[in-house]
Amino acid sequence: MDSSRIDRINFLARKSKREGLTEEEKKEQALLRREYIAAIRMNVRTQLDNISIQEEDGTITNLGEKYGNKTRH
Repeated sequence: MDSSRIDRINFLARKSKREGLTEEEKKEQALLRREYIAAIRMNVRTQLDNISIQEEDGTITNLGEKYGNKTRH
């Protein structure tokens, strides 16, 4: 997510606190927040997929390969 969209999220948050938002601005804010959260989740998932741990027997297990492809319920 680029900085202009984050700036817009912050602007709408400040405006909401000061004077309130129109219905159109509320919809825009909700959409931007969903996009932001999706971007954060993708970044965290990418980081977690790149974590490797060393087992007690000395082998190295990549957690992304072990757990990354499983679906969640």
